[in-house]
Amino acid sequence: MADTAAKAVLEGGPDELAGRIVPIDPPGTELKIPFRNGYEHFRATDRQQKTSEGTLPVYEWWERTELPG
Repeated sequence: MADTAAKAVLEGGPDELAGRIVPIDPPGTELKIPFRNGYEHFRATDRQQKTSEGTLPVYEWWERTELPG
């Protein structure tokens, strides 16, 4: 059975961030990825990239927020 979940390619952010292809729900909104006691924020772009999972929208990193504590 084919995977029908919408996915995106993450561009930028920390080099150590694993998994550069991630699910998006709903498409076109900001992504907030948990990473090392905080979140990496990615925004949708108008670009697309060919990947092993097909042509996917590119989301680029724009900021990090830290969790308290």
